[in-house]
Amino acid sequence: MKMKMIPYSRQDISQEDIDAVIEVLKSDYLTQGPLVQEFETAISNYCGAKFSVATNSATSALHIACLALGVGKGDTVWTSPITFVASANCALYCGATIDFVDIDPKTYNISINCLAEKLEHANKIGKLPKVIIPVHLAGQPCEMDSIYKLSEKYGFKIIEDASHAIGAYYKNEPVGNCHYSDITIFSFHPVKIITTGEGGMAMTNDAMLAKSLQRFRSHGITSEAEDMFQRNKDEIWNYQQIELGFNYRMTDIHAALGLQQMKRLDGFTHSRQAIAKRYDDLLLDLPILRPWQHPDAQSSLHLYVIRLKLRELNKTHKQVYQELLNLNIQVNIHYIPVYRQPYFEKMGFVSKYYPESEHYFSEALSIPIYPNLSENQQNYILSSLKSVVGL
Repeated sequence: MKMKMIPYSRQDISQEDIDAVIEVLKSDYLTQGPLVQEFETAISNYCGAKFSVATNSATSALHIACLALGVGKGDTVWTSPITFVASANCALYCGATIDFVDIDPKTYNISINCLAEKLEHANKIGKLPKVIIPVHLAGQPCEMDSIYKLSEKYGFKIIEDASHAIGAYYKNEPVGNCHYSDITIFSFHPVKIITTGEGGMAMTNDAMLAKSLQRFRSHGITSEAEDMFQRNKDEIWNYQQIELGFNYRMTDIHAALGLQQMKRLDGFTHSRQAIAKRYDDLLLDLPILRPWQHPDAQSSLHLYVIRLKLRELNKTHKQVYQELLNLNIQVNIHYIPVYRQPYFEKMGFVSKYYPESEHYFSEALSIPIYPNLSENQQNYILSSLKSVVGL
């Protein structure tokens, strides 16, 4: 019997989450109160970074991260093509140019070999990027040690797009500690590991970057006397706008939810890893490639991406996708290569320069994974996959 639609991911909201939000709604502060700072502190403590700056979305956090690093007209930013468009749009918001680095065929993250080759060529022609944004796809950390060493050689800054990766570990340390980057970004959208409804966070160990991020998220305004321009001492100047910023603040309502969700973060990631392990074991004999985990990384398993061995199937990628949807399993594509989007195609990107991304796009499907995915639902997904792609 066909089930109701099983989403590829969804939030897990407890009664404690609901009670925390209601408490804020009854309080004096719905926004610009104490809970945003408490949430920032909780994330900093968990990840081991010195500073956290909460925003109303990860896209906003990416934007102000670029601004804080001085990205502007005439600069170039590189990122992965296999990501959500926000990883590229953030550079365009600043007036910069975007470019892409092809992916590794096993991790689906930025290929270190491709990155090194592209940097060598860019150095020769005097067109090195100002910032590189590696994306921890599906929660699996990029090879940040190698990227950091390349940054030392070529002088670019690093923004980790860890929208998928809160709760993940790289070399036995939590993602978000910024040991290999200038800024790390988290997302708290409902399909992510923890949620604030909508929301994001920028992590850094640099006090000046943190101060800049804080100003950019709130209209470019400061209330700190040491940052203000001198004015008539008889006038009241308790704030000043000293640069052009945005209203990217997180509310206390969202922060209250995030604080409660943080208490269950490790439980969420353990549940995802257990489901992934079950998938790994029970999909072994099907004509698919299961996700590969880098030995230096522990993924938060935001996504479980399979790749179809199409040469062994007498069905197309689209047919398998549609048949699973028809069975009420909301498989998804994470992601259509960014350069394939009509807006980016007009910039002149050519698919042949990204062969691994093209190959990935032609085979990849994300199947449902989230902490409250029941065993019954898992069994239905597994049996449906077997019926659709089994030989």
